Amino acid sequence: MNIEQANSAAEDQRRVAIFKALAEQNRLRIIRVLYQTSREMTCNEVGEQLNISKSTVSYHFKALRLVGLTNTRQVAQTKYLSLQLATFDRYLPGFLATL
Repeated sequence: MNIEQANSAAEDQRRVAIFKALAEQNRLRIIRVLYQTSREMTCNEVGEQLNISKSTVSYHFKALRLVGLTNTRQVAQTKYLSLQLATFDRYLPGFLATL
């Protein structure tokens, strides 16, 4: 396998991981809320918007973060969530506008 094929395979694996993460309704809802508010939000704020528990938001947010779709910034005990727009631009151009 040459370098180009290895890079292509790695990119395909990343796409598969992203699509797996997006194949869950609550995760899509979390992305929609973050996109529509256009600001960082806490797990609690997202949970209130979607009527789901903070622990459920945290669980799904971790899956989104692991594939590079979101960022986490922690201040003391509070985690602030935001979208990783560069990943969406690279792997899912135009996706956010469809939400």
